[in-house]
Amino acid sequence: MDLNADLGEGFGRWTLTDDEALLSVVTSANVACGFHAGDPATMRRVCEGAAVRGVRIGAQVSYRDLAGFGRRAMDVPRVELAAELTYQMGALEVFARAAGAGVAYVKPHGALYNRAVADEEQAAAVVNAVTAFARAFGRELPVLGLPGSALLRLAAAAGLPTVAEAFADRAYTPAGTLVPRTQAGAVLHEPDAVVAQALAITVRGEAATVTGAKVPVAADSLCLHGDTPGAAALARRVRAALESAGVAIGAFA
Repeated sequence: MDLNADLGEGFGRWTLTDDEALLSVVTSANVACGFHAGDPATMRRVCEGAAVRGVRIGAQVSYRDLAGFGRRAMDVPRVELAAELTYQMGALEVFARAAGAGVAYVKPHGALYNRAVADEEQAAAVVNAVTAFARAFGRELPVLGLPGSALLRLAAAAGLPTVAEAFADRAYTPAGTLVPRTQAGAVLHEPDAVVAQALAITVRGEAATVTGAKVPVAADSLCLHGDTPGAAALARRVRAALESAGVAIGAFA
């Protein structure tokens, strides 16, 4: 199982994630590319830290929404959105290459991630951006997303590798989608509950929903959010629990 976390989510003098601590736990780093968080100095630093540790570098692309942390719904025309996403991937690729690595995959952030679950226009913009990156740099990037989403379906149809993702610290609906953050209980904060969900997903392929029922969840990567209090300690606890259960931890890319 791959463990991924959102990193580099600061801007200027403000920092949100404990990047150094999380890089010692995860196998894949979703690096903010400047549109919802992140700046050039932060992107460079995180890429350098990831490369030293052998952590795969992923482009976490977003709507242009620094004020809303990329979590506000936006209507951006497909061509314009694809150009903005390609721009973000290209910027991160420069820093990743300078660190001796390269961008290894793409994951949308926040509102774009949720929108691309069902909105084919927005999902197609992500796919178009990834294919543009492939033409520019000569390699196809895996797309990380929610199982059953329009994003993964369109990416697969375009011949791109896809990776199904699950969440240790997010509540699920009976349909297997994430409970919106605007609803109470959308984020799991109790460490025992997060560890239990990580084990249920990884070992049994299921997650409890907000109704108490179980929903099948098949995933190759498990997300551990880096912007929650005590995220690094919680990530270490989740990894230790998985390894104790005999789960091999390794990057998918």
